[in-house]
Amino acid sequence: MVENLFGRIMNQVCENPSSQRDVTLQPKRPALSWGVKIKRKLKSVAPFLGRFRPLVGQCCHQCTPESLGLKLLCNTPPLGFQNLTCVNETHTGVKKALVTACSSDETKAMELEMPEVRGHLDTILAVTQTFISPSLLRLVNWLLLKIFDLMFCNVQINLNQVAALRRSTQLKAPLVYVCVRQSSIDHALICLTLFCHNLRVPYTIFPAHVRQTWLRSILQRLGVVLLPEGSGSERDAEMDSLYSPVMTSFIGELLRGGASLCVGISTAEGHSGQWLARVHQAISDGLVPDVCIVPVGISYDCLPCHVIRSQASVMSALGFALSLLKGDHRGSVRIHFAQAFSLKEMCESGKCRVDGGRPLQDLLMTAIVHNRMDSIFSQKDVSWLLPDAVMPELPPAHRQQTIALTLHLIYSSTTNMAVMSTSLVSCLLLHKHRKGVRVSMLCRDICWLLEEVLFRNTDVGFGGSLVGLVHHAVSLLRPYLLLAAAPPTGEPIIAPRSDPDSLLILSKQCDVITRVFIHEAVGACAVSAMLSEVVGCGGGEDLEFDAVLGQNELTEKSLQLTHLLSPGYIPPCQNAHSFALDVVDSMVRCGVLVMEEVQTDAPVCDFMKRHGVLSWTVSDNPDESSDSDCEEPDIHTYKLSQPSQCPKLLFFLCSLLSVQLRALCWALESLHYLPLPITEKDCLSQLHTHLKNRAQLDGARYESSSIDLVKMALRTFIDLGVLIEDRQREDVYLDANPLFSQGAYKEKLVLFFKQFMFN
Repeated sequence: MVENLFGRIMNQVCENPSSQRDVTLQPKRPALSWGVKIKRKLKSVAPFLGRFRPLVGQCCHQCTPESLGLKLLCNTPPLGFQNLTCVNETHTGVKKALVTACSSDETKAMELEMPEVRGHLDTILAVTQTFISPSLLRLVNWLLLKIFDLMFCNVQINLNQVAALRRSTQLKAPLVYVCVRQSSIDHALICLTLFCHNLRVPYTIFPAHVRQTWLRSILQRLGVVLLPEGSGSERDAEMDSLYSPVMTSFIGELLRGGASLCVGISTAEGHSGQWLARVHQAISDGLVPDVCIVPVGISYDCLPCHVIRSQASVMSALGFALSLLKGDHRGSVRIHFAQAFSLKEMCESGKCRVDGGRPLQDLLMTAIVHNRMDSIFSQKDVSWLLPDAVMPELPPAHRQQTIALTLHLIYSSTTNMAVMSTSLVSCLLLHKHRKGVRVSMLCRDICWLLEEVLFRNTDVGFGGSLVGLVHHAVSLLRPYLLLAAAPPTGEPIIAPRSDPDSLLILSKQCDVITRVFIHEAVGACAVSAMLSEVVGCGGGEDLEFDAVLGQNELTEKSLQLTHLLSPGYIPPCQNAHSFALDVVDSMVRCGVLVMEEVQTDAPVCDFMKRHGVLSWTVSDNPDESSDSDCEEPDIHTYKLSQPSQCPKLLFFLCSLLSVQLRALCWALESLHYLPLPITEKDCLSQLHTHLKNRAQLDGARYESSSIDLVKMALRTFIDLGVLIEDRQREDVYLDANPLFSQGAYKEKLVLFFKQFMFN
């Protein structure tokens, strides 16, 4: 009955011009019944901002201006999109030569030059005897087309980006495709796209442990570089003293032969950065004059759970096949290829930031413990992206350049991802209408959120009418939603389910929205922290929305929270202080804050104190008191644009980052339950269990107990010095810092995290 009600309200929305907005240039069509629309595929018509769609994927204007000047993505007529699942065998006649791996002669030469290799020759051969078989490649790609046609309703490719990619091949430099790891089918989608457009299929770096010999053989004949059979993880393989030089030589030989590569990166420690270092090493060794890097953004409407795992096995393959037969997952995929840029230009022009930064402990601990801000105006050190234990032969300068390159590619790949319809609906349900919302209001909010996304120069991966958009998203998310009819009209109400699995999946869909609104989210949390301080200074129990906020204080609060963000949220070529200044400006642009001028002859510091504003200034001398710093007043002050009522936009923006902040608080409160010292692996597992129990005790907010957030929290505690690493043993052990074993310091850190959470 609820389905019929939902169908009727959709038809009413479609028939009423005042409540329905067409998000495409497509002419309006008669409304379809619910039963017919649920079986139709989402049409791929470009959404618009005015009459133009956002131009995404351009390379960094600061680090690679010459590559940007090539304008590979500009000055071309719109070519539209192509559904990859509609490609047939006539499109896949690949004529280009495919490069093989090391020949037997090269392997013998390696054995002669390195006698110590002989004892490990079996392992090396298992890794290096990887090549691409054209006949097997055609067969597997034909099968992939059939599988993806069952798995997704469409796989959309921007043909303008493919045309720019084709022009990039004319630069006579090997191409390296880089994407952020999301699932085990990321690389397959990239390779299939290139294959269907007659572009060179790359060798794929897939650091998974495949036990089946027959499966390893097939994957290696498709150009997939796997972990050695004796290695349980990528870190274990890198600890082998011979693995690193062998793989460096292998990657260099592939690039010298003109082969392309496909690499997945992540923010996990020691993952993927070493492969970029080997690509850079090939240029430094003179094996290739240059390499073109192509960031790739892949967006999923709803990713089947069986393809999220990185470990390949027969059971996971059977589970995946069963999910296809059920037909439960029929979402869409959008693949974006960003503009290729020169790796040599980025690393050797001197325009890319390669400074190591300062440890997070040095940046924030004085602010947390002593409430001093003189140390926060620096960059955060993220050397753990490529630790010294990985590729120890790498020179320090090359290591810093690789870390900077990894940061750039994480940011480029994530910002290149399109926002999908399920992300819009999930974000609104979790962060604005958690207790439920009428469908008519949900449609209005989707229109608002869609315009805001497009305004921030972010593309979306869908098209069609508003009715089709909402229907498609709700159909995919239906297992995680509750539907009810609201009396007396019977209008459907949609709410997220409260079970852990539903909230975790919906929260995962929201990640891309958080990245789009990261300036506003950080700014809203900074405003929340300042309002909380006003309350703490005698403003009463309730937040005083009529308080005056100083620009310097807002910037400092934003800067503190910026340092807590994981890599990929802010442009790596922009320093954190500049980002914090942009955060304050964004709060004015989005309408949360309004700027006002101080109309008084009294010093600004006195005016701000009378209005309940906490103000401090930065001093190079730690002995100087901030109370005497009234000679250089900050004349910019702000107030909330809607002080008379609870500003809903502020709550919504604060909620975007509250998932991460809550995870930090819960993890910190759970540390005393761990039997320290403990291995890093066991610490991660037990901390994850404690967070799930904490969410169960809370009765909600299960989205803050995901394994990814536990990893983020653990990394933050190590960087802050709360946990101390011991790498002198066979494994990495973690122990508590005696300073934070004291209750007073731990309480200060908890309050530091909680100040940014708007309750």
